[in-house]
Amino acid sequence: MSAVDEIAAGDRFGFGANWTRFLTQLDDQRIADAEASLREMLRVDDLRGKTFLDIGSGSGLFSLAARRLGATVHSLDFDPQSVACTQELRRRYFPDDRNWRVEQGSALDPDYLRSLGTFDIVYSWGVLHHTGSMWLGFEYAIERVAADGKLFVAIYNDQGARSHLWWLIKAFYNKLPRPLRWLFMKTTFGAIHAAQIVRCTLRGRPMDAIRPLLDDARERGMSAKYDAVDWIGGYPFEVATFELLERYFGARGFRLINSKRTTSWGCNELALQRTGP
Repeated sequence: MSAVDEIAAGDRFGFGANWTRFLTQLDDQRIADAEASLREMLRVDDLRGKTFLDIGSGSGLFSLAARRLGATVHSLDFDPQSVACTQELRRRYFPDDRNWRVEQGSALDPDYLRSLGTFDIVYSWGVLHHTGSMWLGFEYAIERVAADGKLFVAIYNDQGARSHLWWLIKAFYNKLPRPLRWLFMKTTFGAIHAAQIVRCTLRGRPMDAIRPLLDDARERGMSAKYDAVDWIGGYPFEVATFELLERYFGARGFRLINSKRTTSWGCNELALQRTGP
């Protein structure tokens, strides 16, 4: 089944439609923040002379960041609207550039992925947990990492029962008629924010909960508004603890070189160096 068919059936969230709206807010500061996040997590000053595979390019922002840092970039996404977003950024900033290729492709298509060869950096931020076969996606991503290459992934944290609840919320959201999704999202996040404000007020720090609601800017050049839509709609949905991910990749010849972990919702980020087969 194609991405379009899965989205229409409510079996998959339309990430590309959300990214299309995000691009209306993209500016130089967000791009600079995206570049800074790549440099920080990969522990590099630039990516000149490196090849970069973006599995699930989404808006195309991080493919753009990698290209601006000097990498030769291959971007792929399953969602045709996400592919269109990445193509639009390529058109805006690197028209007719032979060092940035954009294609529609699946993170779960081993023949297609193997046809691409290997890369110095394989990047997949917040993508493989939405494929429906996350662990298989890991294996295919690992195969694309060159000897001495790096793998950078971000995966939703496993919160146990809370993650099961979010799975139900996300599945329900995607089955709703489109006119009701906005209302459901506002109601869900309204309840969450109200609880956070009450909790912080009881601790004497109400602004800790209110301040983030007044600022759309997020780390990595992202947007609070569109991240919220991505979060509640992001389905399929799989999770893993930081410790499990570190052991998993370690058993496959990777050493952790940088990370950001969360104890709540959100993603655990792991930047890894290949050290063995």
